[in-house]
Amino acid sequence: QMKGLGDAILSGEPLIGELPFGVVLADDLCIGEQPHDSVLPQMVKIYEQHRCSIVAIEEVPEQDTHKYGVISGQEIEPGIYRIDDMVEKPPEGTAPSNMAIIGRYILTPDIFDLLRSTPAGTGGEIQITDALKSQISKGGVIGYKFRGRRFDCGSIHGFVEATNYFYDHFFNKP
Repeated sequence: QMKGLGDAILSGEPLIGELPFGVVLADDLCIGEQPHDSVLPQMVKIYEQHRCSIVAIEEVPEQDTHKYGVISGQEIEPGIYRIDDMVEKPPEGTAPSNMAIIGRYILTPDIFDLLRSTPAGTGGEIQITDALKSQISKGGVIGYKFRGRRFDCGSIHGFVEATNYFYDHFFNKP
């Protein structure tokens, strides 16, 4: 039974225990600017510096913000934001910014206790954004505008775009 990303993450607790961990959502295909510099290793470097949960973010068109979790926060270094709030799928025209959370996370193990006490939110699901909001108030969450490109493979357009991109860059070489 699907109960949201927060519930799915919570089900991994027996395997993870008390360690920080990465979450990779398959419908977001992300590539780094360089083949050896993918998004999750970029985020690990940010985690090592800040020792708190890290979420990958990217600018999206204002008219698309209702499809995402959206952050507000202060840029503390180029591409690194100390998040002060986030909203899961805000109604059109109400998003606090156009900085959307995409499917890459590094989470600290205290997220499990927070998820257990998080009531169902948007869509009747346990939202990871609701648990992350609790972390914001208890020490912080960092948003990282990664270096690279994201394809939304959860949509037909994004899947076709990714397919064409990889064909052009890896198979269609003279």
